[in-house]
Amino acid sequence: MKTKSYPHLFKPLALKGLRLKNRITMAPLYLGYAAEGGKVSPLMLHHYRLMARSGAALIVVENAAVAAGGMGSPRTLRCDHGRFFPGLRDLAGVIRQEKALAALQINHAGRFAHVTDPVAPSAVPTFGRTPRELSRREITAVQKQFAAAARRVKETGFDLVELHGGTGYLLAQFVSPYTNKRIDRYGGSIENRMRFPLETLKRVQDTVGGFPIGYRFLADEWLPDGLRLEESVVFAGALSDNGVAYISVMGGTYESFFLPEVVRRSKKPGYMVSLAQAVKKHVSVPVIAAGRISTPKLAESILDKGRADLIGLARVLWADPFWVKKARQGRAGDIVKCSPRCNACMELVMKGRPAFCTRWDRKTRGDHQALFAWSVPA
Repeated sequence: MKTKSYPHLFKPLALKGLRLKNRITMAPLYLGYAAEGGKVSPLMLHHYRLMARSGAALIVVENAAVAAGGMGSPRTLRCDHGRFFPGLRDLAGVIRQEKALAALQINHAGRFAHVTDPVAPSAVPTFGRTPRELSRREITAVQKQFAAAARRVKETGFDLVELHGGTGYLLAQFVSPYTNKRIDRYGGSIENRMRFPLETLKRVQDTVGGFPIGYRFLADEWLPDGLRLEESVVFAGALSDNGVAYISVMGGTYESFFLPEVVRRSKKPGYMVSLAQAVKKHVSVPVIAAGRISTPKLAESILDKGRADLIGLARVLWADPFWVKKARQGRAGDIVKCSPRCNACMELVMKGRPAFCTRWDRKTRGDHQALFAWSVPA
């Protein structure tokens, strides 16, 4: 073992009564691996077993819908009904069997939902559709859906739950001045716009007690009229003061990810780390940095300089599930790298197809194909 090369990366961390064996987490990554209708599939179990076996301390399962009307795609995982319990228990089980902590991220897609009647804070069009503005009664109903979903996360054996306030989904839509044009107590100032997610957090806390709750945090939408870091750090401070276990920082939404300047930015190593660093100055809870942190050397540097407390690996870990073990053994040069010039996985996801990595060998790709009903391109 050569952990001395990366002493900060392999240092344990206490988190709301949990012990993370190192500072490496798997950040939530949507790949379209759930079965049609939102149940856990054999491929999803296989995928998360590999991710947990990697040696990462915490595995965050992505984007489970709190309601059928909040699904971002037909293959979004669901946790809004008891019929999803068996699969979710199996999913938590395969992760914990590999000695990793298991988190489930819960979400409502809002204006990005794959439904005929999407809802949002305000009727702001997106991708040719105009969502319906939520009424005050509906706002309360959605908050209750988040709380009920969090209770199911706890009951199915996960170690913690993460509220999805990133990617421009519903929680983030309320915080954004671009998507929130309301004139009631949920719109206007940043204090009003962050009211909905803070109330949702409080309702979840009241439901699950001391069960740890993380938050996926949108620091900057990278849109001309969108949420900026100057405002989002105010919200981050409020989340910290109100008892979240950690803040997992990201930038961008579906409306900005494919803008030329954002595409260029996303090709750079550690392209979202500056956002995490800015948020960290305003909070007293651990902060997760992510965004093409492709090498152990970069991850160690981020931690050593105090820019973040934890590292979130998504496509980097998916491309090479042995990333953590290779880093621990001093074999960083053997890591299979996620190429910044390749976006095949995202292109498949945007088409509603299950993703695969072009860097995988034939056997790995075949294993994934065999577990999914669809064939994928050769």
